Amino acid sequence: MTLRHVFFSLSVQQLRIIRMMNFKLWLAALLLQFPAFPLMAQDQSPLERAMSPPSNFENDFGDFKSVLEFKDGKKVTTAADWEKRRAEILTEWTGLLGEWPALITDPEIEILSTEKREGFTEKKIRFEWIPGEKTHGYLLIPDLAKPDNATPAVITVYYEPETAIGRGKEERDFALQLTKKGFVTLSIGTTLTTEAKTYSLHWPSIDDAKVQPLSMLGCAAANAWHVLAAQREVDSSRIGITGHSYGGKWALFAGCLFDKFAAVAVSDPGIVFDDRPSVNYWEPWYLGWHPKPWRKRGLITEENPARGLYPELVADGHDLHELHALLAPRPFLVSGGAEDPPAQWKALNHLVRINSLLGYENRVAMTNRPDHSPNPESNAVIYGFFEHFLMTKD
Repeated sequence: MTLRHVFFSLSVQQLRIIRMMNFKLWLAALLLQFPAFPLMAQDQSPLERAMSPPSNFENDFGDFKSVLEFKDGKKVTTAADWEKRRAEILTEWTGLLGEWPALITDPEIEILSTEKREGFTEKKIRFEWIPGEKTHGYLLIPDLAKPDNATPAVITVYYEPETAIGRGKEERDFALQLTKKGFVTLSIGTTLTTEAKTYSLHWPSIDDAKVQPLSMLGCAAANAWHVLAAQREVDSSRIGITGHSYGGKWALFAGCLFDKFAAVAVSDPGIVFDDRPSVNYWEPWYLGWHPKPWRKRGLITEENPARGLYPELVADGHDLHELHALLAPRPFLVSGGAEDPPAQWKALNHLVRINSLLGYENRVAMTNRPDHSPNPESNAVIYGFFEHFLMTKD
């Protein structure tokens, strides 16, 4: 029963009594009698609450250029228009970031070891993730996974693959926790380049990169998608990706540039360009590659300017909301911390507007915490996000 129904069911005498009372007190008493009243925010789940911006950011699109406008100025007004505009955005960004080499769609997967853990099997595997370069990762398969391509799956990305499987810093064990919830997971990471402090992937070489390193990480994740899709337990239409911080940037670019990822959750990567130290897209291992010697790590200054693509992107008015647009209408969660405060809704509202044009609602969400590090509450929403959007087929 809704409040409207309650109000119109009242007798004339009851209405006269209400007019004599303090209406607000009457309303409060009435709501207490209907704890399941559908508009009460406390009845929403954390994920449901995350799908609406704070009131002060509703319909606030900031200073970002509209993505619903073609380069020639024509407005996007239909879903058919959007498909053309999406292609225009993808073509432009591919030109800026560099063309990926051909994806490895039929991967050779070598099993290095197998370990039975509580409730799942862990396989350490090796595969080719960019042409001519192999990596190792961990494939976690729940005992209850069915060998009939029916199980959803998630790729986790980070500085190395061990943390996500529970052998690293706490609250970053995304693969382990998702596996416990019934997902097949694949944890990958840039172990060798992290040790070398070059942090990324370079193709065809670090001295002659034809693709911006952060985009090349996205390419590696797309190849990992094919590894996961090849597993007999996995439903390839329900594979997501997630990561924290550096891994959040990686997951963001992978999800935006490879449309087979069915859902994308990022933990505090900095989802738009900013000049804060941790939102450092200008570094040569992200979007600022240039021939060595590389610029000194740190903030952009007159003495230590940004080089490569990044300053060109900023000068031309580009920002990452243009890449977010490529996600529509796939679900997207920002698990925001110190680098992604509520004001990031100004960028996310552009994606919300595209989804609305396409006939979709509640596909964009953001949680917020004061610290950069994830915590049990923020992680619970990440896991709930994947359960909500990937556990059940539409």
